[in-house]
Amino acid sequence: MVRLCALLLLATCFPGLAPAAPPPNILFFFADDQRNHTLGCAGHPIVKTPNIDRLAADGVRFENAFVTTSTCWASRACLFSGCYERRHLYRSSPGPLNPDLCQTSYFSVLKAAGYRTGHLGKEHVSIATEDASAMWDVRRKLSRRPYFKKQADGSERHTTQILGDWGIEFLKKQPKDKPFCLQLSFNATHAEDGDKRPGIGHFPWPKVMDGKYDDQEMPLPALNDAAIYESQPGFLKKSINRQRFFWRWDTPEKYQTNMRAYFRMLSGIDHVVGRLVTQLKKLGLAENTIIIYSADNGYYLGDRGFAGKWTHYEQSLRIPLVIFDPRAPQDKRKVVRSEMALNSDLGATMIELAGQPVPVSHTGLSLVPIMKGESPKDWRTEFLCEFLAVPGTIPRWEGVRGTDWVYARYFVEGTDKPPFEFLHDLKNDPEQLLNITTLPVHLQTEAHTLALLQLRTRCDALVRANGLAMEAIPHRQKTKRKKPAPKKN
Repeated sequence: MVRLCALLLLATCFPGLAPAAPPPNILFFFADDQRNHTLGCAGHPIVKTPNIDRLAADGVRFENAFVTTSTCWASRACLFSGCYERRHLYRSSPGPLNPDLCQTSYFSVLKAAGYRTGHLGKEHVSIATEDASAMWDVRRKLSRRPYFKKQADGSERHTTQILGDWGIEFLKKQPKDKPFCLQLSFNATHAEDGDKRPGIGHFPWPKVMDGKYDDQEMPLPALNDAAIYESQPGFLKKSINRQRFFWRWDTPEKYQTNMRAYFRMLSGIDHVVGRLVTQLKKLGLAENTIIIYSADNGYYLGDRGFAGKWTHYEQSLRIPLVIFDPRAPQDKRKVVRSEMALNSDLGATMIELAGQPVPVSHTGLSLVPIMKGESPKDWRTEFLCEFLAVPGTIPRWEGVRGTDWVYARYFVEGTDKPPFEFLHDLKNDPEQLLNITTLPVHLQTEAHTLALLQLRTRCDALVRANGLAMEAIPHRQKTKRKKPAPKKN
């Protein structure tokens, strides 16, 4: 006691001797296939996410958060590496994620700095064993299919709830003398693609959500006019976006059933967020644990006559992002920020929150200044968006998403034609209903012409700054599964 009083006296008289604040813990919830608007705190009229809403109400919500590549594996590789798909080239090139980028991942940096690191659930990125050892102290994979896993007692448990169980187990084993960085990566709300039965077949929800939303009518998609679909170019009209529309949204009955099921999956994730927050409080960890909530890509919910993601439209690129820091002063909470935030920013953000320097390999920017209430003058007003590894029928594409304009060019295979271009005026056409490049020349204004020229040039510059030109990028061919050999009698 005498020694403690002496130390307090020394700290008071000599502030430089005061013990440094302990590094914060970081708990990161990462959902799958969730568009930015599907949270209660984002104003959605149906879906209930009270636990995430509480984090937003006492933290910072980024209303303009995006992915740079809208598909599960590439987005996760962007997250782990902190850079664009064009730089990490995961799945365009064979093999696991670039080892050098694994070594500068936020997990590797934090583990080297003394953090206990853990990744639970869906990885969807191949990582070499040696690199995984540098990234994680605890690594527990959870296969994507099926959603309900058989337990030792013969019962079945949903993967979302299993992740909650594993997360609580991780927290209970946390040493008191170490900080932690734990990521729970959900497969929800990804559809069960192999089971197209509406409802529990295609969007299986945790049993704790049984009956939720049963008494509510699901509002139709905002962009529900058939003319919007008909205005798309042929390669999108026959793409996987359209194919999967018929799996999920093509009849009123199927739409109502699947939307309720999808929202139950979302509320199931929110339920796990609540479980983990409660556990933090029980263990006395809540006051020093930063909580992040985000998702790997946006999601078409029938808008434009589409399903899935993969394209340049807002429904595909936008994601939710909430960061709650219990250490922040009250005047820096309950905030909604409009700056552009990218999925690749999250690694740099966690590294800076941990008090470590951000490796130069990260193209993402730390969001910490914005969380502190600052308005950086040189903050981005545009970003490179792209899609390079082709699943099925989506052409590779690249573009620029700015504050006023969106530009994209799709490289359609099997033709000698130049890339098919899109240009959208976000100020006058925020729903991106008009592709200006398809207008007759006499209807295109001087502003249209200038924007198209500038964005073509800007896209070229962003491509050069971040990697190879499209024609130099390895083309990943979709491999056909071999049929099993017939059994011998």
